[in-house]
Amino acid sequence: MKLKHPSFVLITMPWLFSVLFSNSPVLSYLIAWAGSFFIFYVTLSSPISVYSVFKNDKNMYMRPICMIQLVFAGFMCCTSIFYFIAHIEHDVMVIANCQRLALLGHISLVSGIMIAMKENKSKGHVDPRNLPLLLVKICLVSLSLALSLDYIPGLIQVKYPLLVLSATCGSYLLIRGLFQGSFKYVLFGTVIYLANFINATLTGFKEGIIVQLISLIFIALPMYKKTVLALGLPCICLMLYILPTYTIIVREQAWVKGKPKESAREQAYETFFDERNENIIDQNNWKFLTDRFSEIGMFSIYVTHVPKSHEFYGLEIIYDACLAVIPRIFWAEKPSTEVLSMQRVYDSGIAKKSSSISAKTRPIVDGYLIYGGLGIFISMFLYGIITQSICNKVESLFGGYEMGCIIIFNSLFQQLWRGNNFEFLINNIVYAYLLMIVIYKIMRVTNCFSSALVHDYTYNSSI
Repeated sequence: MKLKHPSFVLITMPWLFSVLFSNSPVLSYLIAWAGSFFIFYVTLSSPISVYSVFKNDKNMYMRPICMIQLVFAGFMCCTSIFYFIAHIEHDVMVIANCQRLALLGHISLVSGIMIAMKENKSKGHVDPRNLPLLLVKICLVSLSLALSLDYIPGLIQVKYPLLVLSATCGSYLLIRGLFQGSFKYVLFGTVIYLANFINATLTGFKEGIIVQLISLIFIALPMYKKTVLALGLPCICLMLYILPTYTIIVREQAWVKGKPKESAREQAYETFFDERNENIIDQNNWKFLTDRFSEIGMFSIYVTHVPKSHEFYGLEIIYDACLAVIPRIFWAEKPSTEVLSMQRVYDSGIAKKSSSISAKTRPIVDGYLIYGGLGIFISMFLYGIITQSICNKVESLFGGYEMGCIIIFNSLFQQLWRGNNFEFLINNIVYAYLLMIVIYKIMRVTNCFSSALVHDYTYNSSI
């Protein structure tokens, strides 16, 4: 997409106005916060959205410009409103500054994605009639391999992308089976989806449960748009109501008291059927919304600390991220990636080394710690370019949007949805890319991919 497209200018306007009114922190914050919604509109829904340039992409909601932008910016930029409301009676100058920086990261991310966007030029497409059976094979093989890796130490970087791959296949087969009226694919997809969802409820983490729901929503959106729009938001709101208290109870019962995970889950379920717990649930929800739901609280601490009390980290973070990529089998004394990434958390006083808390940074925060606003602009611009370029490559290898983007890209590279600190993120990208190449080679050698690929096929998918 060419830089002369008017959307590149329009998406910068909210940030410019928020900077212009920086002396009025409340107004500046509100402009910056609303600016992310303005960018969503310009890039996704307006007459000059990217869909007006790439007309064949109208219903391809799982491409980075839609999927990753909404999840990444929605989490990093839009959730801060609750933290802002809770602290509005205090000095909100730092909060407004952080929101402007987050908006700058949003602009840079979207700009990088749009610049790297191009028409799909794959030599063929996977015939939708052959895709379900191919996905059943991929799902079973990837799930079997992932479970077998429990017995091979040091391959956790491969195990989890394979688990996500099997889960995505299951979600897709569930929705595609419903749309085509195929009972066998509905049944298979439902079993895989429920197995992954139930397993996510045992972990004590919210993210796995929310990701399962988001994946299903985005896959179903093109085929059941009205139903998804009517039910998707209420389901997400219901999850946000349940999960804060649910995960607190699971962690307390399973992690602290050492009870079986299933027993901890039952205890969590019972909590919601006891009216005496209503006030506790409300308190947990408000604390979650105003504190843990958003990154802006910790971001404010970093902005206050750096560079006032600690100089910018510069390329030290990138250097550490490059070290993390080296396999430990080749370097037995390699520093712990967890320790390296947590050091800046300790430096800023967010957590102590004696604490068990893992409060790692996110890409926008790491960009700031590298070199302030300029660090955010460059790192998030590259984040967008790399993300879209990977998606382009995957689609060209795996026969277009459905197999390439929905299944392979959004499974192996799911870490790009929300991001992580650079040490873990770059490591995830490198090994996911290598895994993607291996999967492609295996599918080619076994001929299971070629049999589903159609050359010179006029592609008119329902998705």
